[in-house]
Amino acid sequence: MWLGRISMWDVEGARRAMPHYFSILGGEEEPNFVLARKVPVDFRGNEPLEELRELHREGMDRLRENDLVEKPGKSLLDLKALIADRTLESCTLCEIKCRVNRKDSTGYCRVKESLIASDFLHYGEEPELVPSYTVFFSGCNFRCIFCQNWDISQHRVGVEHVPEFMALKIEEAFGQGAKNVNFVGGEPTPNLPFILEALRHVKAPIPVVWNSNMYMSEEAMELLDGVVDVYLADFKWGNDRCARKYSKVSLYWEVVTRNLLLAREHYRAEFLIRHLVMPDHLDCCTRPVLEWISRSLGRDIRVNVMFQYRPEYRAEMYPEISRRLKGEEMEKAAEIVNELGFRNALVG
Repeated sequence: MWLGRISMWDVEGARRAMPHYFSILGGEEEPNFVLARKVPVDFRGNEPLEELRELHREGMDRLRENDLVEKPGKSLLDLKALIADRTLESCTLCEIKCRVNRKDSTGYCRVKESLIASDFLHYGEEPELVPSYTVFFSGCNFRCIFCQNWDISQHRVGVEHVPEFMALKIEEAFGQGAKNVNFVGGEPTPNLPFILEALRHVKAPIPVVWNSNMYMSEEAMELLDGVVDVYLADFKWGNDRCARKYSKVSLYWEVVTRNLLLAREHYRAEFLIRHLVMPDHLDCCTRPVLEWISRSLGRDIRVNVMFQYRPEYRAEMYPEISRRLKGEEMEKAAEIVNELGFRNALVG
């Protein structure tokens, strides 16, 4: 059986794949956002957006050079929050680039102000993450017809918090034993300005997990650099045809692979990549996704090949995915993982 060949929880494998994350947990390193808060950047706030982006690039150079000071007047994290907020005026945070002024109107993602549908200590994530303080935002830039969180991803629901209160909730969760703050949804990308503003006020040394479909714009990726400690990336589709049919997005493969390669170069960022195995999608999606990860990111990366698919939301409209996985599909997925030689994989 496949469970005998690939460990469901290998602590050493997780440590090999995510040493920075474990160093933060051990108190040996600080989370990236804490360091970004120590990078001095001089700006007024009313500069043109492109000028602010140039100052941001200079600030990222200082971060990589470890040019840090305690409590600067204005920091790289402050600048990131400002740029994200200014971007809302013609929103290009995700690759949809609807350019709606989200300070006045709801974007394609169904997000105007950030609404938190739920937040709690989550014990159902990967073992190295739990307990994870998981913040579920409503709204999403995808329209997945099988979405298990459709009640929050496809609707505007939840509570609006001021960023300072969100920071206090993160600190409280850290005090209760949370190993990380895990921003998810829906999708966190439309909520990037709120998240960055909240992190400006967080005093706890808690790692940031970005739990995302990875369909961000390059502009958003620049802002995430130096903030995210772990990209918990949901790599769904192995081709654009399936992405258009089931998630209603274009250029999926180009955008997601681009962003994973960009994230690979981000300051001290690490990966935990999820792939949900879909019925009848082993050859068109599972194999090309895992082959790309192995070839482009390496066999030591932490990858979770998941068998938890169940037909939800509108999946009954698509007979080919209106069922759970068969045993032979699970076996085949595990064989692909073995064949590609992943050394730090979770399967099941």
